[in-house]
Amino acid sequence: MLLSPSRSKHRKQHRGRMKGKAHRGNTIAFGEFALQALEPVWLEARQIEAARIAMNRYIKRGGKVWIRVFPDKPVTAKPLETRMGSGKGAPDHWVAVVKPGRIIFELGGVREEVAKEAMRLAANKLPIHTKFLVKAQEQPAEVAAEGAQDDQESEHV
Repeated sequence: MLLSPSRSKHRKQHRGRMKGKAHRGNTIAFGEFALQALEPVWLEARQIEAARIAMNRYIKRGGKVWIRVFPDKPVTAKPLETRMGSGKGAPDHWVAVVKPGRIIFELGGVREEVAKEAMRLAANKLPIHTKFLVKAQEQPAEVAAEGAQDDQESEHV
């Protein structure tokens, strides 16, 4: 089923602008792998759903998928062959406003090769260029401390 808000305060919205880069939602928060947008776009609910299905079919319920964008902006359309004027059209579909740098999907619980292929299949369903990201591995405290000691010893030599 397509994503859409259960209810909204206003039926119609202005179009707005997609200026600048994403300041929120631009880091990996849940999974180990992510798909990041490199261009601004209005992602339709249909496109998000198609990408989600492509990923889930490939991973075969092996991992967990997080959808980091939600289509909360209504887009209106006037009926075909209608003359200009007579007000704004009726709400037609929902879109998510995505700016460059925004994380669209996250994936966890699978190997990197599986995640990379699943994200490639999902990216083919989207109308923009995207980038595959891997979460930076955090070193255990003991390993980080040993690395710091080695650095200090080499400075004294």
